[in-house]
Amino acid sequence: MREKVVVGMSGGVDSSVAAALLKKQGYEVIGVTMQIWQDEEQEVLEQNGGCCGLSAVEDARRVAQTLDIPYYVLNFKKEFRDFVVTPFVKEYLRGRTPNPCILCNRYVKWQALLKRSIELGADYIATGHYARITRLSNGRYVIQNSVTTQKDQTYALYNLTQDQLSHTLMPVGAYTKDEIRELAKKFALPVALKPDSQDICFVPDHDYAAVVEKQAEEKIPPAGNFVDKDGKIIGIHKGIIHYTIGQRKGLNLSMGHPVFVTAIRPETNEVVIGEGDEVFTESLVCEDLNFMAIEDIEEPIEVIAKIRYSHAGSPCVIKKRFDGKIQCTFREPVRAVTPGQAVVFYQNDYVLGGGTICPFEY
Repeated sequence: MREKVVVGMSGGVDSSVAAALLKKQGYEVIGVTMQIWQDEEQEVLEQNGGCCGLSAVEDARRVAQTLDIPYYVLNFKKEFRDFVVTPFVKEYLRGRTPNPCILCNRYVKWQALLKRSIELGADYIATGHYARITRLSNGRYVIQNSVTTQKDQTYALYNLTQDQLSHTLMPVGAYTKDEIRELAKKFALPVALKPDSQDICFVPDHDYAAVVEKQAEEKIPPAGNFVDKDGKIIGIHKGIIHYTIGQRKGLNLSMGHPVFVTAIRPETNEVVIGEGDEVFTESLVCEDLNFMAIEDIEEPIEVIAKIRYSHAGSPCVIKKRFDGKIQCTFREPVRAVTPGQAVVFYQNDYVLGGGTICPFEY
């Protein structure tokens, strides 16, 4: 009997080709689109269809018809709100800069979808992520870099569990984007030329603060003081939810030269401003850890660490602290370490693990 796989179909070219490849490999393929954020106004949907707009459903349905596979739309709005939107808002209110895609991957695209898929009798779920899954000699499953550095998405997948990885297929990770486009044409998929989605699905026009203001159930921190590292007041900010570490634009400060956000202090409602060299640091602390290649850290380990999705990665040593958190010490200073973002550790082009960057310790 053929193994059954549920493919999360976003209506984009990557997940569509993933479904086509798996069908060609002999799997019994079922296409599924997750309804997670489809309450936007129509003009927002057109601009921001992404992986969860209503237009994505129609595109995915057309692909499923082309491939002659069953297709369903499943409602995960509650899970998305509970595990993604609510934590996203709370983190911004606390002066941090969260990565909602990482939460969505762990708790919606995997935890919720995998549970529903197994209930449907599936053996696996599959996505169109540019990443690969490998099983190491110690028996543990890991995310391995895709063959294309330009599109690699392993950073956003570090938080997946061993059980989730053991039931996941990622066929796209073996190809470059150009090769995926060519395969889409070869399979005659109607989305072969569809452009990639760039925005976070529920944040139109990159306006994070507007989303926080609309969705927050608690009081929004008011305007407060811009201060320098010594606490001297140098201006008034419009609220901490409007800023992130390393930010230069939109500060509206007349300093005579470029200055940057170097820290956000929610306890005093202050945004700290500094010079360019003050945005660099040699260390960070992270929590909410998830290890992939190993069960845990016992001794200091040398790794390559990425502190944001676009970061190329920097050599560092990681070690477990007395409180269970991880201390990361970089060989050379890194720019704009941002509390709330993920730091992901790599060894030999696979994910060792990662965690959430903690607020700075003053």
